[in-house]
Amino acid sequence: MVLEARELTVVYGSTVVVDRVSLTLPEGPFGLGLIGESGSGKTTVARCLLGLVAPTSGTVRFRGVDLSGMRWPRAYRRAVQIVVQDTEGALDPRMRVGRAIGEVLRAHRMVPRGTEPDRVTELLADVGLTAELAARFPHQLSGGQRQRAAIARALAVRPRFLILDEPTSALDTTVQARILDLLRRLRTEHQLSCLLISHDLAVVEQHCPRVLVLHHGRVVEEGDLTDLLHHPRHPATGTLRDAVPRLTSAPPP
Repeated sequence: MVLEARELTVVYGSTVVVDRVSLTLPEGPFGLGLIGESGSGKTTVARCLLGLVAPTSGTVRFRGVDLSGMRWPRAYRRAVQIVVQDTEGALDPRMRVGRAIGEVLRAHRMVPRGTEPDRVTELLADVGLTAELAARFPHQLSGGQRQRAAIARALAVRPRFLILDEPTSALDTTVQARILDLLRRLRTEHQLSCLLISHDLAVVEQHCPRVLVLHHGRVVEEGDLTDLLHHPRHPATGTLRDAVPRLTSAPPP
């Protein structure tokens, strides 16, 4: 397992937000779902994996090295990227889309100096956007286009892992489906391992064969998604399942 969390615990004051959560992500293509209602601690787990929150106890390891003692954080930042639900806040509103992606390329020295525009065009094409959109500001794009641009920026550093934090919840149903189709394609083509964080089982079902259910900061159930859908062992899983009107028979392999 390349990315691994062991017994993560996060305490704010007297409140235990994350309680001994463990998970593993192998090399891709792979999809793991982390599901739970709002406030269950999902995003805090993601922030721990990204190194943005130091756990009160427990560890995050990348290729066996504890993140807290890592001497090469730049390589880790390239390897693990996040796509969030806030399409408006994900990109700097004062910066044109092409420049936002180009700055990532320059900061991580991903391409020879002066070739950034060509690589930006390639990245935009990879997520289904035309080159002309590079000259636009985020507010000039639709919600779906902004999310695609954010995914292109994440892909700019050739990551191995994507943390997808409710990546479609701010979009309408039709656009959600297109973004999920895009993420499935990218996962296969780029050999990505993805952690999909959501409260929506219908979204997770399309992307992840295996899930963890988080409730009040604790993993209360984990396993094959099909088994959990048909035989939930914890009330929290049943509540999430019952919130979805219709589910298909099985997730993709």
